[in-house]
Amino acid sequence: MYELTALILLVVMGLALVRAFLGPTLYDRILAVNNFGTKTVLLIAILGFLGGRPDFLDIAIVYALINFISIIAVLRFFEYSSKRPMDEES
Repeated sequence: MYELTALILLVVMGLALVRAFLGPTLYDRILAVNNFGTKTVLLIAILGFLGGRPDFLDIAIVYALINFISIIAVLRFFEYSSKRPMDEES
């Protein structure tokens, strides 16, 4: 059962990568990368149970936090890089 779930997750992760490379807008690409990161967390957890190592859940939780913080940082970067400084009046 876990093997089938891991295989399905790999297929979905591949589809997310396709969307990340072909996304028409920046936000579609960021959403695809976030989706890929979320599926990676699930895959790490499933592989931990397949290998009999439930301590992989700790690794999955840390990866989820890193994924969340990195997506927020990338969105903030693009939010502030698109704004132009206002012209100062002399």
